Amino acid sequence: MRIALTGLILACLAVPATAALPVGSKAPDFTTVGAIAGKPFRLHLKDQLKHGPVVLYFFPKAFTKGCTLEARAFSEANPQFRKLGARVVGVSRDGLEELKRFSVEECRNAFPVATASAQMAKDYDVVLAQKPELTDRTSYVIAPDGRIAYVHSDLDWSGHVEKTLAAVKALKSAK
Repeated sequence: MRIALTGLILACLAVPATAALPVGSKAPDFTTVGAIAGKPFRLHLKDQLKHGPVVLYFFPKAFTKGCTLEARAFSEANPQFRKLGARVVGVSRDGLEELKRFSVEECRNAFPVATASAQMAKDYDVVLAQKPELTDRTSYVIAPDGRIAYVHSDLDWSGHVEKTLAAVKALKSAK
């Protein structure tokens, strides 16, 4: 019995966390502040969607190893996202001053990063269970109509760029 219970617990731990916003649901609209190339700006999701799909990726903490590697990977792939008409936006609970530096040093001026309020983190179901003051690592692809087209939630940063790029390609080819 003990071995079976241990196996069940391990199986549950192996399953990646899922975001509460299912594919097809309406993405919560928001307005927040952020930075691109070290310069502050206001970001409104509805305005971003006027230009095409948005890859809204939440990350736990600027300048940590995984978040830095993920930002650099999105930076390198940004020309591919742009070619497909998509905009990449990174979001965390970090403050504006920290995100100004992160946008230059790790995002390499390629895309904006914005600050998430506690309400926004809750609305997107990205509150990190272990540390509620941080966001989980969850990537959403939001179609121009404001609907969630793809969700990937995994604390391992390495699959987010590849999987969201594939989702944007699929979204474009579906048109």
